[in-house]
Amino acid sequence: MSTIAMFSGPRNISTTVMRAFENRADTAVLDEPFYACYLIESGAPHPMRDEILRAQPHRWTDVVDALTAPAPGGEPIRFQKHIAFHFAGGAPLDWLKGARIFHLIRDPRAMVASYANKYDDLAPIIDSYRMQRIIDERAGGACPVVDARDILLNPDAMLQKLCAALDIEFDDAMLSWPAGKRDTDGVWADHWYDAVASSTGFKPYKEQLLDLTPAQEDVAAKCMADYDFFHNRRIIA
Repeated sequence: MSTIAMFSGPRNISTTVMRAFENRADTAVLDEPFYACYLIESGAPHPMRDEILRAQPHRWTDVVDALTAPAPGGEPIRFQKHIAFHFAGGAPLDWLKGARIFHLIRDPRAMVASYANKYDDLAPIIDSYRMQRIIDERAGGACPVVDARDILLNPDAMLQKLCAALDIEFDDAMLSWPAGKRDTDGVWADHWYDAVASSTGFKPYKEQLLDLTPAQEDVAAKCMADYDFFHNRRIIA
């Protein structure tokens, strides 16, 4: 079994990328398997907290056991979607040994503008970039990086290059999929996945005029050094 672990911050196109991998016949996906562990550890009052805690294991070791088990359907590839701030409290990372890791990034100002529409505390965006740097350093600084903007501008070329960087064959099925929810979606999908649930592929990129408050601009500014670090070595079409 081959494991691919994607790390992203919140309000990126991480669920859309998960859809792309799930539409491959050879891949099973896991949606934010450590979310409940993070909620227990942090006490964060996230939307649908109680539902998430009922749906997922609360101990890191239990999740790791599930991640290292064979895919239920026998698929040779397991794709894990992780939101990096889930690990900001010092969670163990040894379970990543042997996984093919890649980073999904997005302009922090755009992330802040989107996340502010869903949740008030914007610090997780800072924590996500900080953790992505830590994870990348532990992996030797060789993890592929893709920017959401680049993928939306040219999904075909970017996914082909990402697959090559991950040493897997590209599959045209990654470019489109049926609309609707998936059994593999986390229980939090009703709050966060409204746009993805109606999608049938990667939506065309649209430049946005962002009007952030001074406090929001400050959050984005605290992410920029980490964003630039990844952006400067990203895969380009």
